[in-house]
Amino acid sequence: MRYQRQDVVERAIDVLDRFGLADLTMRRLGTELGVQPSALYHHFVNKQSLLAAVADELLRRGERPLPGGPWDSRVAAVCAQLRDAMLAYRDGADVVATVHAFGLGATAPYDALVAALGDAGFPADLTRTAARTLLHFVFGHTADEQTHLQAGSDGAITDDPRDASDFEVGLSLVIDGIRLRQPTDLHQV
Repeated sequence: MRYQRQDVVERAIDVLDRFGLADLTMRRLGTELGVQPSALYHHFVNKQSLLAAVADELLRRGERPLPGGPWDSRVAAVCAQLRDAMLAYRDGADVVATVHAFGLGATAPYDALVAALGDAGFPADLTRTAARTLLHFVFGHTADEQTHLQAGSDGAITDDPRDASDFEVGLSLVIDGIRLRQPTDLHQV
């Protein structure tokens, strides 16, 4: 059977969710699809390009309409959506953060943050730095949450599941810090 690129991405997400990032290999994926691993290179030049497509698909699946309104509400919504998209799949945070760090994809959240901050009148250099800072917070926090959940469910740690996430509080702290850098004449926006 001949597979399309999207078929390969969907099966890769299935393998990722069942076995984790460490076991998402071209060999395993080829076996899952019933093809030689070399057949996958027709669609993807290497594993990194496959992971980029997987990350973009995870983000696409997690998309929801973003609210209008004040920049800080838009920023919080982008960050919450990103977190939810990554938490929906095993090792989702690792995949998305790695692809983004390598500059291979997963750019939609960054672009949305830059748009929200830019619309609020922040200078371009501060907008880019603030967007990256927000992403670093979301990637790090989500990876920590996901690692703890997966380690607990795999029996690697005996900690009880955490009662609640402090994601929203932490995100508010970051947004409050960005707000302090907003040009004075724009604080009312």
